[in-house]
Amino acid sequence: MAQETEAKFYVERLGDLQKRLERLGARLEEARVFELNLRFDTPNGDLKRAQSVLRLRRDTRARLTYKDSGRMEAGALSRRELEFTVSDFDGAREMLEALGYEIVFIYEKYRSTYELDGVEVMLDEMPYGQFVEIEGNADALRVTAERLGLNWDTSIPDNYSLLFEHLQARRNLPFRDLTFDNFRGIQVSAADLAVRPADE
Repeated sequence: MAQETEAKFYVERLGDLQKRLERLGARLEEARVFELNLRFDTPNGDLKRAQSVLRLRRDTRARLTYKDSGRMEAGALSRRELEFTVSDFDGAREMLEALGYEIVFIYEKYRSTYELDGVEVMLDEMPYGQFVEIEGNADALRVTAERLGLNWDTSIPDNYSLLFEHLQARRNLPFRDLTFDNFRGIQVSAADLAVRPADE
């Protein structure tokens, strides 16, 4: 069973963080790449009620992922994650739909991935802001955040879709999906997302 343990932070100066990673000798695992993510659920929303995730992602490859609800532990989210590569993104989508699942949410991002002393650091550019995800051994996450100059107390327990739902309610956004086209011309602040910048 694979276990994912991660901490997420909102940042205002992603470029500065990238420079710090390079100064610390982090290894670039994957240069900036565009991601398309499709979230699936049953027509009755069974997965959302269980706080589980069924996702099909396409970047330089296609991957199918399941995550259970997990638990927060000292600022980090730990949960079971099952993921594998699929050879055909469109075929995988059709199979999930044939099994009765439907797309309930689409989100896009640009991601750069680094490795720093056994910890993965992902720099995410979302339509509503910039974020850092740190994934690895629970004991190493806080140390890595401190090395990067991130305030651990600002870690975000919510995933990107839940942040979007809160933003939709606050700003009365009329669209369902978290895409760059939908957010063209819309400015979003940390206050809009109810988060604090970790790099203040």
